[in-house]
Amino acid sequence: KEIHPSLFTLIDLGYFSIRNARSLVHSSSFTLNKREDAERDGQYLLGIKRLRRLYCNVGIGFHIQVLPNGKITGVHNENKYSLLEISPVERGVVTLYGVSSGLFIAMSDKGKLYGSGSYRDDCKFKENLLANNYNVYESASHPGMYIALSKIGKTKRGNRVTPTMTMTHFLPRT
Repeated sequence: KEIHPSLFTLIDLGYFSIRNARSLVHSSSFTLNKREDAERDGQYLLGIKRLRRLYCNVGIGFHIQVLPNGKITGVHNENKYSLLEISPVERGVVTLYGVSSGLFIAMSDKGKLYGSGSYRDDCKFKENLLANNYNVYESASHPGMYIALSKIGKTKRGNRVTPTMTMTHFLPRT
């Protein structure tokens, strides 16, 4: 039997070795049909958490950070509060979790960013890749509002910016 093409993605991501993939193929419980393929394509990113720093090339350049007091700011030099866990919750929608602070980045209905101690709808952001290879993060619960940093590293209200402004462009860095 051949290894199914969708397994190569899982192999590349480190979930399976070639030997494990072959044993899955040979097991009788591993069958694929078109509907299962479609479901897998829509859900293969669910559960894959990425540890990244979001860099915004505005002013002197800032990484977004989540402080333990719930304040969201930009910091020029990387630190423990700028390390974020980006987790998909549905196709194209992610949460941003401050690893050291233990808080989610959330956006209020007024467009203000804050750190939330619990997961809620305000913590969901649509992650869109731009032509310049930067990402913009639009609030899923408040469409038209974007995460943004000013040229001095302060957060901007999400309703005062557009995705064409460089202050909304973030580069995920390892």
